[in-house]
Amino acid sequence: MVYIFLVPILIHFLIFQVFPFAFSLVLTFMDWRFIGESEFVGLKHWINFFSDTLAHKAIWNTVLFSLYYIIPTMALGLILALTINSGIRFAGIFKGIFFLPVVTSFVIIAGIWGWIFQGTESGLVNSILGVFGIESQLFLSSSGQALMVLAALSILKVSGSTMIYYFAGLQSIPSQLYEAAKIDGAGPVRIFWSITFPLLKPIHFYVAIITTIGSFQIFDSTFLLTGGGPNYSTTTIVYYLYQQGFASLNLSYAAVLSYILFFIILIISLIQRKYIGKDSSIY
Repeated sequence: MVYIFLVPILIHFLIFQVFPFAFSLVLTFMDWRFIGESEFVGLKHWINFFSDTLAHKAIWNTVLFSLYYIIPTMALGLILALTINSGIRFAGIFKGIFFLPVVTSFVIIAGIWGWIFQGTESGLVNSILGVFGIESQLFLSSSGQALMVLAALSILKVSGSTMIYYFAGLQSIPSQLYEAAKIDGAGPVRIFWSITFPLLKPIHFYVAIITTIGSFQIFDSTFLLTGGGPNYSTTTIVYYLYQQGFASLNLSYAAVLSYILFFIILIISLIQRKYIGKDSSIY
């Protein structure tokens, strides 16, 4: 009788999880543009992916974005957590300030970020650089700088939630370990590397997983600030998937791209599980 209460959740899971997954897989072998009849084309779209240079560039851009984003996000989150866990005054206020970007609308943050890094003399950063006699930078209008600016925006947006994960991990470390280390004469640096950092391994693993998945799903900042430009330098795999599926109505090829993304994230997650999550008492 109790299993009746699971029926609504099961129906929701089948309709919104299992069916879309299965339908998209079938769609990769069809030629369907939402309007008109579909046609079975076999592996045509999968084969086309290997010759699609723009798709390859989008994947490379996403990998670069991940390199710019994952480690700094984890490091900043840990630093913020250590700061509020150190017993400083007004820790609650600082926690709220650090967490504020997480709950603020991304559209608002992106708009402010676009003004700050505007590639003209009227941009805030360029105005500051001008005071010191430094030449104005293009930032979002530069093929070499735009992706890093978008990564910095994502770091600002996500670091607050990363801070909370690390703060929870710090709170779970027994204080007796720190007391014993201090009695043995260990300094703050030795305590951090011998006690704090190793015991946060489950948190490192979890944060690495979610930040990696988030980095490969980056879309909103590209959509709002650069439109994939300049010169496709910020076209990520999800943004390219969006262009194929909704702008060009090439839904079958978009489904192929979604599975390529799925396999990439799966492989990276398994690698992280093997090397970061190994020998963890929780995971």
